[in-house]
Amino acid sequence: MKDEYKKDCPQYLRDYLTYVRVVRNHTERTEEGYYIDLRTFLRYLKIHNGDVPEGTDFEDIKIADVPISYLENFTLLGAYEYMNFLIDDRKNSNAARSRKTSSLRQFYEFLANKAMLISKNPIERLEHPKALQTLPKFLELDQSKQLLSSVESNNQKRDYCIITLFLNCGMRLSELVGLNINDYSESARTLRVFGKGQKERIIYINDACINALNEYLAVRPNSAVEPNAIFISSHANHLTRLTARRVQRIVEDQLRRAGLGNLGLSTHKLRHTAATLMYEYGGVDPMVLKDVLGHKSVATTQIYTHLSDSDRKKAAENSPLADFKAQNRREDKDE
Repeated sequence: MKDEYKKDCPQYLRDYLTYVRVVRNHTERTEEGYYIDLRTFLRYLKIHNGDVPEGTDFEDIKIADVPISYLENFTLLGAYEYMNFLIDDRKNSNAARSRKTSSLRQFYEFLANKAMLISKNPIERLEHPKALQTLPKFLELDQSKQLLSSVESNNQKRDYCIITLFLNCGMRLSELVGLNINDYSESARTLRVFGKGQKERIIYINDACINALNEYLAVRPNSAVEPNAIFISSHANHLTRLTARRVQRIVEDQLRRAGLGNLGLSTHKLRHTAATLMYEYGGVDPMVLKDVLGHKSVATTQIYTHLSDSDRKKAAENSPLADFKAQNRREDKDE
């Protein structure tokens, strides 16, 4: 994480972000996510304690001067009032509030039990918002082929390779961006990726991925500032590793080009697509799919077994009574 936005952090938040990165071994992107969530909370505390001049825009509220006493005196009831603020004032979704709840709980755990900066954890019993059971969006098989067939850009081979890896491997955005040349083994047909918490795993790749990688690497510029990065920018004066945001834009552009831009899809939805296609057409067992996707629990993977109706249709058709028809049935009589 760039140190620029640490300048507006009180020391206890800086200490926490250092803990997140060094001790918890989270990525820079995850550290930034904690900062953004907790900045919202500290801005709220300033409003709640009357420290913000009337008419100040929420985004302009500085947090460097938020005293630790505001956090010490916070209560469980205050936490639920904060959640209400996120709904009414910030218009946060259920998922956003759940993430902010998790960030807040972990922050207070650090303050009370790791750094000993407050005497007790007042929100230890704070509950997460009940998750809404929604199925993730994904592309059907024909739509996936349509997307791959429509890829066109000034960096054709690079962008085609990116789409191919997303649709075949089910990797996360951060995993794709972090790929290095020495993570790829053509002979072993594998890619090494680093998932959440920098956990390493090996992904086996198919011919489509190998061909796309080889064709791209053959034209990849050799003068990049980060010579080991697989995916790099195309600007002559700025040959650095592609950022996550740039990859998102590449995917968004190609979805629009394929006529799929109105479906609310994203890089993460391509991960859902890969998982769904593996399960539905590849017959991949959920336990194997769990390892492919890098999930901690098979419970997370189970959602993909509910995305398609094919298994339920097959179960109905394979019932031993599916073709049974009773003979010599009496006609109904009028009563």
